[in-house]
This record gives sequence, structure tokens and C-alpha cells, in this order.
Amino acid sequence: MEPSIRVLVVDDDAAHAEAVAESLERVGYECEIATGGREALRLIEERNYDIVLTDLLMDDVGGLDVLAKAKRELPDAEVVILTGHNSIKTAVTAMQAGAATYLTKPLDINELRIVVDKRSQSQRLARTNQLLQRQLQERFGFEGVVGNSPEMLKVIEKLKQVAPTNATVLITGESGTGKELVAKALHVNSPRRNKPFVPLNCAALSETILESELFGHVRGAFTGAERERKGYFEQANGGTLFLDEIGDVPLGTQVKLLRAIETGEIVRVGSNDPIKVNVRILSATNRDLAEAIAEGKFRQDLYHRIKVVSLKLPPLRQRREDIPLLIDHFLKEFSESHGKKISGITPAARKALMTYSWPGNVRELKNTIESMVVMDLDGVLDLDDLTEELQVATGSSSEPSTRPDDLVGKPLDEVERHYIAEALKLTHGNREETARLLGIGERTLYRKIKDYGLHERSQA
Repeated sequence: MEPSIRVLVVDDDAAHAEAVAESLERVGYECEIATGGREALRLIEERNYDIVLTDLLMDDVGGLDVLAKAKRELPDAEVVILTGHNSIKTAVTAMQAGAATYLTKPLDINELRIVVDKRSQSQRLARTNQLLQRQLQERFGFEGVVGNSPEMLKVIEKLKQVAPTNATVLITGESGTGKELVAKALHVNSPRRNKPFVPLNCAALSETILESELFGHVRGAFTGAERERKGYFEQANGGTLFLDEIGDVPLGTQVKLLRAIETGEIVRVGSNDPIKVNVRILSATNRDLAEAIAEGKFRQDLYHRIKVVSLKLPPLRQRREDIPLLIDHFLKEFSESHGKKISGITPAARKALMTYSWPGNVRELKNTIESMVVMDLDGVLDLDDLTEELQVATGSSSEPSTRPDDLVGKPLDEVERHYIAEALKLTHGNREETARLLGIGERTLYRKIKDYGLHERSQA
């Protein structure tokens, strides 16, 4: 379903602002009200809007200042000026400064809707273009590496620097942090993107089998080698070879691997004839290779060859602000792949997922969301869709009795205030994420924050 167009209505006449917002909400627009220019400036800094309808003359801050702020903070937004007949010249000046058009007061509701519909069409066209661009980026970009946390933004920035080069990269991090996904992102953003990306998990393979997998073998090289076989180096020729769990490669194979990287030549098992290959090497491990070197289990010269650049992926517990993004990403992915119509996830289930420690990192979260999607029966993910392990670990239950005992018997507004305050703490004051967590509209949340005197806390 296409997201609704978000409109900010700015007018120091609160009754008029409410009337304008109500008339637009009736035809499907999502509106928020600022009863003055100063409040509008703050909201424009904090939120995102597609259309700004602003009165021209207001007591505190005028519409021209609101227009200037919107053009700086929301360059894609359409700004419509509302003005009296005596200020039309100023409205024309506003259009020269970037306003889309102006409407004269008293407003004709039908004319208002026609103008907003026209501006929204421009927004939807821009969204369509952005969606097409985003789809291309998801296929050939870094958007698959989901995260807006400072830790992941640093990783993505480093990926952008390294991807166009041929440098070897060592990707480290706990199991399940997404090391292969990062390797694929490096490949598809490199000049080798149209050549093969070949992953090989080096763990739990004997030396003979691993060497055959890497370098190939000729017929009769060992028992069972009934015909010659190309190894992963040859399969990846011109492209990228991703060696996962490289810390588990036996020492004897490490020597041959180092030689292949340095010379660009491999020799099949059972042969003496070198074969030229052009392969970029990306490696990953969850082991401490420096410790393995000290123990004599990993060659120092190979270590330096595979880590011209190193990337360390943070565990999920260190980037909790990315969990909501990952939940939505995997929910969309698995709803489509399993043909399930899932409209969303309840605030209680989202909170349980947010508070869990995720020892298995992104992989565990991904598997959990897939399980919830597959097992869901009512189209909304809730606590009853959580795996038994997570229900036990988070103390979650779909029964109402899970509410804190000290809130039982309290007035409803006190209970509501408590949960809004707790949700704001959980999201570090992010109102958009808080509204999504609580399952209410942002405008409703903003009003309740003011009603309950939570404004200062939400900014903390």
C-alpha cells in the first residue's frame, strides 16, 4: 500500500487550521497542525512532510520564514501559501522564493483539495522515481546492509571507499553479523560486478577436500577423483572469491593459498601445470587471527595479504537502534517470499524483539521474523507468534496479566502516560519510531506528549 501524503498545516488561527486539516483528512491526507510559525519551524526540523500549507501573516513568525525553512530542511516538499486579498503581492514574492502556488482566504474547500491533489501528484511521481532508484540500489548497492546506527554508517562509508578497488578485505565479527552480505555488497559495487561471486565456507573441510575445492583437481589425483574438476579460483576468474571462516584453513593449505594470491596462479591437485587466474579475495572470520598467529595456527604473512583493508561488523546488541529497521525489512521480505499478507506487528511484539539480547545477531533476528511470518494466522505479528525460546527469554505473553502490577487499578490516563514515556525512552525520543511502536498516529502521539507534559522528556 502506498504511504499517505503528509501535510503540515500552519496557521495561528487554531480553528481555521483544524478545519483545513479535517477537510484534507477526509480525503485521505495525513495532517499535522502548527498553530504558529515558530512551532512550524520546530516541526519542520524534526519531521518530514510532503506538503506545507502555511498562512502568510502570523503574529510570531511569518509564512515567508516558514517557506525558507521548508526549502532548506525539506527540499522535496511542496509549499502552498495561504493569504488574504490584501497580501497577494507578498504571495507572489513567496512563489518567486520557491512556493508552489498560493490560495486566498477565505478558502474554498474544493479549490483547496484540487490544489493539494495536484501537489500530491508531483510528490507521488517523485516517490515513484525514488522507488525505482532505490530498487536499483537494493540490487546493486549497499541498501541490503540495513542500518542507520553510527556503527553501521561507518561500515557502509568504508564499503563505499573500498568497493571500487581490487584490495583484499578481511571481514570480522561474531557469527550471524552479516559478513557474507557485506562481501556481496563489495562485489556488486566493484568493477567485477558482472563476473562471478563465489563463496566458499572453509570450516570443517579436510585439507585434501579444501584444496580440491579451492584449486580443483585432475583425474586420478586421489581416490574418487574420476574426472578433472575446476576449483573455486577458476570458477571465480574475473570476479570475487569469498573465503568464509578463513581462520579454519589448515596450515598446509595456507601456504598454497598465499602463493595463489601473490602470483595469481593456481595448480590443480595432482598436476604440475600452473593456471593463471584473476580473482579478488574477500575473507571473513569470527576468530581472533592475531591470537591464532601467536598460537602458530595461522600464518602471519597470509594474514597481512588478506587484510589490506579490515572491516569489523558490530554485534546487534551494540546497534539496537537498527532493530526496528531490520524487523520491517525482514517482515516485507518474508511476507512476499511466503505469500503471506502481514499488515504489521503489534507494539508488544516489537518491544519484545527490541529488548532481546540477540546472541545470534542479525541471522537470529532474520530467522525469528521468518518463523513468525510463517506461523502467523491473523495477519498481524503478535506475542503469540514469537518462538517459545523468545517468549521465555523476554518473559512475553499475549495475556493482559503481563502489565506491571503497580499499574493495575490506576486511572487509564496514568497507565497511558506511563507507556508513552517508556516508549519514548526505548526509542531515545524518536517520535516517529515511538508512534510506530505504540501503534498510533504521529499526530495523536504529539498531542498526547503535550497533554501529559512529556515534551521535555521526549527531547532528552
